[in-house]
Formats: sequence, C-alpha cells, structure tokens
Amino acid sequence: MSQSIGFIGLGLMGGAMVECLQKKGYAVTVTANRSRTRIDEAVARGATEVGNAREVAEASDIVMLCMDTSQSVESRMRGDEGVIAGLKSGAVVVDFGTSLPASTRKLGEETAAAGGAYLDAPLGRTPAHAVDGLLNIMCSGDEAAFKKVEPVLQDLGENVFHLGALGSGHTIKLLNNFCGMGIANVVAEAFAMADVQGVDRKALYDVMSAGPLHCAMMDFVKGYAVDNDPSQLAFAIKNANKDVGYYKQMAADSGVESIMSRSTLEALTEANESGQGEDMVSQMVDFYAKKFS
Repeated sequence: MSQSIGFIGLGLMGGAMVECLQKKGYAVTVTANRSRTRIDEAVARGATEVGNAREVAEASDIVMLCMDTSQSVESRMRGDEGVIAGLKSGAVVVDFGTSLPASTRKLGEETAAAGGAYLDAPLGRTPAHAVDGLLNIMCSGDEAAFKKVEPVLQDLGENVFHLGALGSGHTIKLLNNFCGMGIANVVAEAFAMADVQGVDRKALYDVMSAGPLHCAMMDFVKGYAVDNDPSQLAFAIKNANKDVGYYKQMAADSGVESIMSRSTLEALTEANESGQGEDMVSQMVDFYAKKFS
C-alpha cells in the first residue's frame, strides 16, 4: 500500500480501524491520546509511534482522526504540535468522529490554507464491524480529495458515501442520531410508563411491533427493557447526550431553534449527570422508571 496513514484517537473504534488497516498492509503512524492499550497493540503489529500530532502529519499522506468531540479534534489539528503544523502538501485529513459542522468547515479552511484537504467522514456500525472493514462511512468534502482516499475508505467500509460539500457528513450524522436517540427515548419512556400503568412490557412491545411503529430502534430498546440485554444498542448515554447537544448547537449555528430535541436532550443530560453516562442508551428505561417511582 503506497499511501502512508497517520491515525489519532485509538479508542474502541479507532483501535479497531487501525487493526483493519494493518491487516490490509498499510503503514500506520500513531500517537497516544488517553490510554496506551490500543497504541501498544498497534505498535506490536508494526505501527510506528511518534510523540505528537504534528509528527503524525509529517509522516503521513492521509491523517485520520477518530476523536470524541469537536474540541478534541480542534486541539489535535491546531497549535505548534498539531496536524496542520506538520501537514504535507497535498495531504488529506479525515475526521471520522461526530463533530459540529461549523467546526468542520473552519478546520477545512485552515487545512486548505496549509496546502492540504479536509474531509468529514462520520461512521455507522460498531468496532466489531470496523475490524473487518464493514463500517458505513458518510464522507463529504472536496471530491478530488475524496477520490484520492476512496480506496482506503473502501478498505475500512462496506458502504462508503460521498455526500457533498464539507460538513454534509457531520450534518447527516447528527440528523440521523437526533432521530435515533429521540425514538429510543420515546420507546424507553413507554416501557417505564407501562410499569406505572400495570401493563406488561412484552405485551406492549408485541402490540407496537405488529404495527407501523415497529423499527430496529424499538427492538434495541426492547432488548434491555424486556430481555435485560443492553448490548443490542451499544451506544453510551454520554455519547448520545453529546450528539443530541451537537444537533441543538448545529441548529443554533444556523439561526434556528430545535423544538423536538429539547425533551430528549433534557433526559439524556440528567441521566448522564446522575451517573448513567457509561450505561447504554437502552438503559434509559431505568432512568424513566426511577423518575416515575
């Protein structure tokens, strides 16, 4: 593989993506962020570790970031030790996280001024899919830059989309997650309300799932509410809280106010701040049940 890859953010998802890239023969340069576990694993498989994001960029044709927040991405892109400071001419930066579109577009301008290109490419599916190169990748930005990195994205994803101008990927991801978390919370409250009304949760599910309300998100929440299995919706409350908050901020940045996100964000924020942040979203059933008790 002729293109050298730099990767920043080896958490669960990022670590799995790096493993996939290495299995497919790419030379990968990494730098530590919060923990060493997946850094050490990547180095043991042949990755090169460097001291900071600037050194990652200096060694790479493509720089990939898989970070938790826009603030984290900005901190690794900017400054004397940031990606932009070490960017090669013609290099492409790909942000795989879920970031604010306004932040993405600003970083795109700064990257272009440094002679590179910036793409946003948020992800769908799980780390298990990532290891096998089966992610959904929602990429947007300059089409020529996309074409340059598309073969690598195809090695990481089963479904790779190019969605238009920079920021479109993050916008669509936030729209998608706003809808998903809204549905999950409506269903979670319904199961908790069934307890209050003395109705069997499975009976409620059987009726709802037989009609037009039935959807995968309902099944995921039912996995915990009825079957006591939170893993079917492997998405933490703290991450849902952040994404719905970003959706609300995206609306505000566009000069409008979101109405439908208010109750979902209020519930997720309260659950996160009360200690449920690491729980899965399907466990919002417990949050509502406690509120109703």
